[in-house]
Amino acid sequence: MSEALFKGVLPALVTPFRDGAVDEDAFVRLVERQIAGGVHGLVPVGTTGETATLSHDEHRRVVELCVSTAAGRVPVVAGCGSNATDEAIELVRHAKTVGADAALVVTPYYNRPSQEGLYAHYAAINEAVQLPVLVYNVPSRTSVDIYNDTLARLSKLPNIVGIKDATGELARASFQRLMCGEGWTMLSGDDATALGYMAHGGHGCISVTANVAPEQCATFFNDALAGQWQGALYGQDRLVRLHKALFTDASPSPTKFALAHLGLCAEDVRLPIVPASEASRTEVLAAMRDAGVI
Repeated sequence: MSEALFKGVLPALVTPFRDGAVDEDAFVRLVERQIAGGVHGLVPVGTTGETATLSHDEHRRVVELCVSTAAGRVPVVAGCGSNATDEAIELVRHAKTVGADAALVVTPYYNRPSQEGLYAHYAAINEAVQLPVLVYNVPSRTSVDIYNDTLARLSKLPNIVGIKDATGELARASFQRLMCGEGWTMLSGDDATALGYMAHGGHGCISVTANVAPEQCATFFNDALAGQWQGALYGQDRLVRLHKALFTDASPSPTKFALAHLGLCAEDVRLPIVPASEASRTEVLAAMRDAGVI
């Protein structure tokens, strides 16, 4: 396994709300809990952070708060994606200015650019800001898929350092590892298939489940990174129901319900997301018991 710039489990942090505003105190508590739980990094204002419903000022504030709270104890990979290249550049520039260690940049959504357009998007970011960038590929949300051939081209640029792959297609990880070379960081974006992704040469995961179960997820990824596959399989069996349960309703409402049940923040979400259904809540609680969270 090659040495990666980022590895292990990096929670895709929720953004807690109270009375319609970002609950900064709760966010700080969540960050501290993650670090105490042994996670290997933090990812604010990604999809799970409801970044699509944050104002630009809120987005920037959450990144600043994450960086200042982490205080160098673990790396911070700030969500900086946009379907407008200029806006993505501005978000990456802000992340660098406030001290983030890298930017997570989703493929441009809605526009459905060609592979050449995708290359040009990331190449422009690479040229504009000297900060490591992870490509975020999640075709189920963006309606565009960045191919391994395009990633191989991007891997030759100095600031494009790796990927968050939320496709769940494990074979592409092996091909990508061979095509992009030793320095390419490979992080899964799909908790349920992360065990297989690690076996294919992945370095870790940007995780939703770690919001709820940081210690259990950290143990799982430590085992996987060490090649302790029996321990990792045990961790997978404990966590797999929770991986699925947190998507039994529109994310992140099940995750926020779980955190509210633990007394860590309110379960408030922003429209068009609504609170988790009763069926989802029942499944989340059962999965939390399976995982040893409650």
